[in-house]
Amino acid sequence: MPSDQLSPNHYVAPAKSAEVTVDAVRVDAKPSSLWRDAWTDIRRRPTFWVTSVVVVVVVLMAIFPTLFTQVPPDRECFLSNSNGGPAPGHPLGFTFQGCDIWSRLVWGARTSLVVGLLATLIGTVIGTVMGALAGFYGGWLDSILSRIGDIFFAIPYILAAIVVMSVFSQNRTPLVLAFAIGGFAWASTARVVRAEVLRVRQADFVMASRALGLSRFRTLVSHVLPNAFAPVLVIATITLGAAISAEATLSFLGVGLGSDTMSWGLDISQAQSSLRVAPMALIYPSIALTVTILAFIILGELLRDALDPKARARR
Repeated sequence: MPSDQLSPNHYVAPAKSAEVTVDAVRVDAKPSSLWRDAWTDIRRRPTFWVTSVVVVVVVLMAIFPTLFTQVPPDRECFLSNSNGGPAPGHPLGFTFQGCDIWSRLVWGARTSLVVGLLATLIGTVIGTVMGALAGFYGGWLDSILSRIGDIFFAIPYILAAIVVMSVFSQNRTPLVLAFAIGGFAWASTARVVRAEVLRVRQADFVMASRALGLSRFRTLVSHVLPNAFAPVLVIATITLGAAISAEATLSFLGVGLGSDTMSWGLDISQAQSSLRVAPMALIYPSIALTVTILAFIILGELLRDALDPKARARR
């Protein structure tokens, strides 16, 4: 067919006006961040609120024990109440020495939590410093610090703490016990911090700070460590539960704190002699210890999942 006889309406589609859509952006919305996204994710999980309630109760028991009991844990112990059952004002009964079990549970939370917090703080500080220096500077410093970390990682910190507490048997205080635990339990923290610093130091803002003339140490403190803090918080929460368990283990073995100190591990150790006639004196502190440790470990696991964008994307 000749080109002059072609019908334009037949071969050419009618023109339509194109509609352009623009994504709506809320100017007043708060900018997203790792911590904001983590809080949005973690607060939707019922497990977080259950473990948080347990942790808050334990902390309140450690700070304000008189809110939970008015019975002195060691001054109203009568042999006439030895291994006695529940009584008015004594809901859990009595120990072999006639002391109130509930009162010793409440006051024992302070010792366990103080030792756990101090040991975690000591181990986290040492591990963060060693891992940050090794990961950021690299070279021979990384080799030396990594080998030192491997040596401490190979030493069971419970065994090391037993040796330390045996040497300082005349000075068994919570601070000495915390140093005995935290001073040998920092290697895992150092490994995590080193790996995170190796990742962060390749970021553009680190190169920009170096280009602006900041020293390497100032760049490490001002830019690298703040952006590598999330894994440290997670591992510190989990380590806190492990430190409480270590304190109870050492007290149970008789190399922890003195016999005049209220401690869940010490109560478990003293109650094993009357296990057959009064098992609840051992079961109650064991339950308190288990629930507390489990709460901190689960809380650490939840924080790890919430602070990991890849984990949030998989759910």
